[in-house]
Amino acid sequence: MKYIVTSLLALTLFISCNSNDEPKKTDYTVENEKEIVDYITKNKLTAKRTDSGLYYIINEPGEGAQPTANSNVTVAYKGYYSNGTIFDQSKAEGVSFGLNQVIQGWREGIPYFKTGGSGSLLVPSHLGYGPFDDRGIPGGSVLIFDVKLISVN
Repeated sequence: MKYIVTSLLALTLFISCNSNDEPKKTDYTVENEKEIVDYITKNKLTAKRTDSGLYYIINEPGEGAQPTANSNVTVAYKGYYSNGTIFDQSKAEGVSFGLNQVIQGWREGIPYFKTGGSGSLLVPSHLGYGPFDDRGIPGGSVLIFDVKLISVN
């Protein structure tokens, strides 16, 4: 009996130490940058890049109040992947929330717009949901948002 237990313990340790599980990729910076630049080029867009890697496009700058990273805003938006697949969309009247409650790409990007402004945010995964699947969004995904800042509340 003693030999069986010892053998099982040794086998368990051997199997767990020699697992073929590849570590999950956590840094998509290079791939995301290429995907965003390719998307911009393919669609003939003019975008600005921030130091963090966020790209933004201002179609209409808007007039009036400009939010900060801690503002409460009302925004109408459509979120999709670079292949055009929509993963989320608000109603035309928009949705209100604090920018401190959303992904870093929005906290950084929405303050580029003034009330009534519109454009797009091209968000690399490290400013979105990161390397892991989250709420149906695959880990490492570049997220694109067409946004209209309706109001700063």
